[in-house]
Amino acid sequence: MPNDVSYTPEEVAKILKISKFTVYEIIKRGELKAYHIGRKVRVEGADIESYKQKLKGMSSPSANTLPSNSPAQLTEANQQESSAEALVICGQDIVLDILTRYLEKQFPHVRFLRRYVGSIDGLMSLYRGLANAVAVHLWDSDSDDYNLPYVRRILPGHPTYIINLLFRVEGFYVAKGNPKNILTWSDLTKPGVRFVNREVGSGARVLLDEQLRLLKIRRQDILGYGDEEMTHLAIASKIARSEADVGLGIEKVAMQVNGLDFIPLKKERYDLVIRQEDLERAHFQALMSILKSPAFQNEVSGIGGYDLSLMGQIIAEV
Repeated sequence: MPNDVSYTPEEVAKILKISKFTVYEIIKRGELKAYHIGRKVRVEGADIESYKQKLKGMSSPSANTLPSNSPAQLTEANQQESSAEALVICGQDIVLDILTRYLEKQFPHVRFLRRYVGSIDGLMSLYRGLANAVAVHLWDSDSDDYNLPYVRRILPGHPTYIINLLFRVEGFYVAKGNPKNILTWSDLTKPGVRFVNREVGSGARVLLDEQLRLLKIRRQDILGYGDEEMTHLAIASKIARSEADVGLGIEKVAMQVNGLDFIPLKKERYDLVIRQEDLERAHFQALMSILKSPAFQNEVSGIGGYDLSLMGQIIAEV
């Protein structure tokens, strides 16, 4: 690689065999020198070589070799990948935080970044190369299936694996005793019933909109349809504070907030989407091993509110 040539972040990503997002991250952290020409970022070949040499200095066997009983072994080639790469995991369930913690223990030199975004925004990030693993729960009313139709539409030409994390129950949060007798989707249109919605792109919002379409319910007939919150917990909290009468979320959160009842509506499949090309990499092999490990499954099971019967199984290749 010529030292007197400048490279774009996309070209640097190919040279270092990392994602474009990671390139921007290490530039932002000051680990790789870069400069601007107008709005465009450039990196000198000499600075790329300097960065690679620095990584080689960080990669010692004692620091990066995993014990023999670990779910994944790092080869010498993977040691540089382990030091350089930052992996982005999208999704909002607490199980993803636990999974990230397990990965961080095995790869202490890797930055595992969490993005708390909805399912559709996560898939768009994967499509654009800004994420590495995305958790989704998107129901398709035409097929009565979760996630596969959306992955096909949003990631055309990008072969992926869909891996099950767990099953959850989605339903209504209502005040204790359900004083307004809210039991079905149609009850959202009752006079005086105040609804609080999830943000556009979230799995809960997709489920709601699909049900409204099937039942031919107009959005404008739901008081509070435009009132949005970003998390299940925020929805539950608003209802517990009597600022709304009903909202949509998962059963697990209802168990954590006082003063609520939960009306179950649908069991949903919560999956992880990754690129097929990534599965053979050390980080993703470790991820698969963690999902199938008794230690991880026991910890998640101890939280309660989840069905782990298919955890770690590949649901589909898309």
